[in-house]
Amino acid sequence: MSSGQPRSLGRRLLPAPLLSAALLAAWLLLSQSASVGQWLLGALLALAVPWFTERLRPERPRIGAWGVVLRLGLVVLKDIVKSNIDVARLILGPESRIAPRFVWVPLDIADAHGIVALAGIITMTPGTLSADLSEDRRGLLVHVFNVDDEAALVADIKLRYETPLRRIFEGGGP
Repeated sequence: MSSGQPRSLGRRLLPAPLLSAALLAAWLLLSQSASVGQWLLGALLALAVPWFTERLRPERPRIGAWGVVLRLGLVVLKDIVKSNIDVARLILGPESRIAPRFVWVPLDIADAHGIVALAGIITMTPGTLSADLSEDRRGLLVHVFNVDDEAALVADIKLRYETPLRRIFEGGGP
């Protein structure tokens, strides 16, 4: 902690509670088991990883607008399901219908955690993959499995994902 104030015992033992919760959930999902052993191993990892990596995280995200976090999560879940169906239809149809390409998405979000979240959301959504970030962090290169209208794709990413992420991490955006 850079403020020089002593940290509470709870903060020393659990330096990143949200990260710990996410690690535990990821472990249980990846192990495909909810046995006591998997819970214990997941809990051990969820406690140990943030504790050992705390010095590697120089700045902590400041998350605001928890209602926006929830709404964004629901939007992302819906988009993942819809994209799975769309990609399956394209794969099962004629190959000539598929128009893959790389698209640069200009970024208004400046917070590093928000950019990482945006890249992760794009990558989790079937049919899209974050491929590169410009050196000035003002553009994200996205590979799209099938795109007809690049401008509409960019507008959709900015509206559905970047705008809520700006509100969450920067308190900004419309």
